[in-house]
Amino acid sequence: MIAFYDESVLELRHLAALAAVAAEGTFGRAATRLGYTQSTLSQQVAALERAVGGAVFDRPGGPRPPQITPLGRIVLEHADVVLEAARAADDAIARFHAGGGRVDVGTFQTVTNVLLPPVVAALREEQPDCDIRLVEDETGTPDLAGLDLMFFDDPGRPDLDRVRILADEHVLVAPRSLFRAGPVAVERLDGIAMIGLPPICDQGRVEERLAELGAHPRFVFRTADNQAVVSMVRSGLGCAVLPLLACGSARDDAGVTMHRLRPALPPREIYALSQGSLSPLAARLRALSVEAGRDLTATGACRL
Repeated sequence: MIAFYDESVLELRHLAALAAVAAEGTFGRAATRLGYTQSTLSQQVAALERAVGGAVFDRPGGPRPPQITPLGRIVLEHADVVLEAARAADDAIARFHAGGGRVDVGTFQTVTNVLLPPVVAALREEQPDCDIRLVEDETGTPDLAGLDLMFFDDPGRPDLDRVRILADEHVLVAPRSLFRAGPVAVERLDGIAMIGLPPICDQGRVEERLAELGAHPRFVFRTADNQAVVSMVRSGLGCAVLPLLACGSARDDAGVTMHRLRPALPPREIYALSQGSLSPLAARLRALSVEAGRDLTATGACRL
């Protein structure tokens, strides 16, 4: 089998020359369309013919237009596909550099419910055609496989890049009338019925710190749903220690009270984690998230 095609010399401009002559009907009009001189266009077609091993046009001369050959038709059929793919690639690359394209983001409840809605809205206003994919998972170990960014309540492994988004105060959520208004001493949580999130990440650190302070609550129910925790507290099943942003509308809930703890527990810190270079879209999403975190902090949403 003899292969006439030589990828070392066949170029997109050769295929573009073929398509232009076939569409315009003459070398002169095709040259004008592509911004070439006619001699330059003829050189491109000649280079294509050398690459594919035969003539792609019959050139009868005189007033008669060139006619595409059977080989030329085969090359043109594939040239149309290649040129369309090249145009699509150019468009995707241009959108990438302009901040468009797709970004895959790992998230968790608080970030999904509180931080990301204004961030996504702002990003879509800037780039209406951007493709934002959110993946929500409750995990003890950040896994960035397939993700551009991941929001996590831990700094993550040393090999990851991180930007701190905000620090969120831990508060006690209690059934109404269980405690007087004001701060509650941590020691009073020893042996008390408690509703908790799964004991990973921030929740695990909260429980470790309570134990260090001599408080060993009795966990009667765990759920990964922040609002389910508040609902169970409202029902009187127990108390909960939550980051303030995870409390949702509990501040305005007549069935529960919220209290600072004494001594205060370390705040939950939320980070945007990444690994390696970010696309302009992912970098913009991270920057907008930092701004949103500053806004939440400035408005007091992260402190009771």
